[in-house]
Amino acid sequence: MADRQPVLVALDQGTTSTRALLFDAEGRELAVAQRPLRQIYPHPGWVEHDPEEIWTASREVLTEIGGAAERYGRIAALGLTNQRETTVLWDRETGRPVHNAIVWQDRRTAAACEALRAQGQEAAVTAKTGLLFDPYFSATKLAWLLDQGVGLRARAEAGELAFGTIDSFLLWRLSGGKVHVTDATNAGRTLLFNIHTGEWDDDLLRLFRIPRTLLPEVRDSAGPFATTNLTGGSVAVAGVAGDQQAALVGQACYAPGEAKATFGTGCFMLLNTGADAVVSRSRLLTTPAYRLKGTMTYALEGSLFMAGAIVQWLRDGLKLIQQAGETEALARSIGGTNGVYLVPAFTGLGAPYWDPTARGAILRSPRT
Repeated sequence: MADRQPVLVALDQGTTSTRALLFDAEGRELAVAQRPLRQIYPHPGWVEHDPEEIWTASREVLTEIGGAAERYGRIAALGLTNQRETTVLWDRETGRPVHNAIVWQDRRTAAACEALRAQGQEAAVTAKTGLLFDPYFSATKLAWLLDQGVGLRARAEAGELAFGTIDSFLLWRLSGGKVHVTDATNAGRTLLFNIHTGEWDDDLLRLFRIPRTLLPEVRDSAGPFATTNLTGGSVAVAGVAGDQQAALVGQACYAPGEAKATFGTGCFMLLNTGADAVVSRSRLLTTPAYRLKGTMTYALEGSLFMAGAIVQWLRDGLKLIQQAGETEALARSIGGTNGVYLVPAFTGLGAPYWDPTARGAILRSPRT
């Protein structure tokens, strides 16, 4: 069957669902399989996912898409994209998570971030990472996890535990526990990775009290990373990128000055800045766009945490609509809002404010 046409599989593990998609060599979508992801809210401002639920959904959609691929051709490779910053800590021997994943939207470490800022640490950290002190990023989430269970820090230092963002956890499972890796785009969202040297940074590890033994190997965004049999045969995972960087590539923003804005759970704008790690004057993030053959391409990023999730709240929380698609006709049916507006700070405000304590509000401007 060597003459069968090559097809590609993408595994997109997002905040609200897990999807596998099948594409032909020209980039045309051939099939899709999707499973919803349950959101867990233990306390106000806390957001968690069950890593086992993520793995089950990933396994199911890959198996389903592997079956669909038999009608079209031979799977040449698999690419993985994932919700960024979401933090998983698991046992290296059993592969079992020691806690639910702490989601990128989670605000539980806001006080820890503010304490570090008060110590005057932010400027030095930003210079290395391109990021700011905000509970959005992984480092304070991981520190919080290590402080929860008796002996977890000792086990981490002994090499018994592994940390990763969702890509690392899935690669571990896809490889049967043989591979503990990540790519530069995901490493660059942890507050532990020096985006200029391309390595985990010892000063940052000391600041956040993170043992190096926990960390995955950082690779280029183009693999190979691992192999999996879930699609019906041995297939290489040949590319990994955080979801927003993957969208930048998907929108063909390869040249400096090209930008994308995508609307999912949140809204994220990324601007390709090429080989220059541009420092923003407006509190945007400087972040890896991708790394190929050891060479980093950078981007500026503006982050809005709640976009499509607000529409989901209108539907499932307030029950003002039955389907998300109804919102366009409703918006077009009115001539204005009479000064009423919604501040979508359900999980704090991102760029340029970076205020994790902000909360959603419906307000009317006093000027109208």
